[in-house]
Amino acid sequence: MENLLRLQALDLKIEACKKRETEIPKQKERLEAKRARLAAELEDREAACKKLEVDQRECYKDIDQLQTHLNKYQAQLNTVKKNEEYQALLHEIDSVKEQIAQKEEHILAIMMELEEAQEGIQATRERIKQELARLDEEAAAVDEELAEAQAARRELEENAKVIAGEVDETLLARYRRIQNGPKAGAAVVPLNGEVCTGCHMSLPPQLVNEVWGGQIKACNHCGRLLYRRENFESGPASQANAYS
Repeated sequence: MENLLRLQALDLKIEACKKRETEIPKQKERLEAKRARLAAELEDREAACKKLEVDQRECYKDIDQLQTHLNKYQAQLNTVKKNEEYQALLHEIDSVKEQIAQKEEHILAIMMELEEAQEGIQATRERIKQELARLDEEAAAVDEELAEAQAARRELEENAKVIAGEVDETLLARYRRIQNGPKAGAAVVPLNGEVCTGCHMSLPPQLVNEVWGGQIKACNHCGRLLYRRENFESGPASQANAYS
């Protein structure tokens, strides 16, 4: 039983390492999500800036078209003879000039907004660059933590193999069946008076007496193997009990 308790202490540590190995990569997933958010932020800012540039080009294009109409109307002033036609052309010319002025005013507004947007993009790029560098450091630390956890588990597994070889084969088989069963936690648990600390159910006095006498018995409720803590006060049972 003492060797079995030593084995269980190692096995529980191994399970803790495996759980840690499962949790650690989730940190990388969170870091990658942050990277994606930063990339999306920069992409949105760049898209807004490109839209302003497109609007600016469209305004210049509209002004060129309006200027062509204006030149045509001004040229027609010298050819019309009727006053009504002359006044109509003047009205069209004024309308086109007003549209050109509005476009030019809009271009000035776009230029100011574009300048501000470009400065914002540059600042965002610098900030994101720093944040990405920090994320790289965190990712490297996560990789190192995972490597340490894996190394610790492998060392524990090697030690567990040695201890398992010192356990009676029949007892080891019983232990493995319980360990691989649906019940979580320790497969070997101490008594607390007449109560199984694995399922917290009361046990028959006869069974309790047999366990107290050093026999290897299983709980008739949960099937876990039982031992008397006092028999192993200074041994690995106290370690195994910490996981029960």
